[in-house]
Amino acid sequence: MNLENYIPLNQLCLSYKVEMSFFTRLNEYDLIEIISIEKSQFIHKDKARDIEKIIRMHQELEINFEGIETIFNLLEKINTLQEELVATKNKLKMYED
Repeated sequence: MNLENYIPLNQLCLSYKVEMSFFTRLNEYDLIEIISIEKSQFIHKDKARDIEKIIRMHQELEINFEGIETIFNLLEKINTLQEELVATKNKLKMYED
């Protein structure tokens, strides 16, 4: 496994000044996936942007984990609907031309 695609959780804890239990809770709510490699825990670097959003929601807006999970599920549904809309518009354009 290539570790350059992963960020150590202990580094994130220091950077964002949060406890390891914060990431454990995010994992319990399926908001992130924690990967254990040789007694260390990592997340994929593609999730870094989501983690920043989650931390801001939790710390600045005081949204609990259940609320964050709901928000991310709704955002995922919105993205899916937007993709479907674009695909439908493209199909419609084919018939218009």
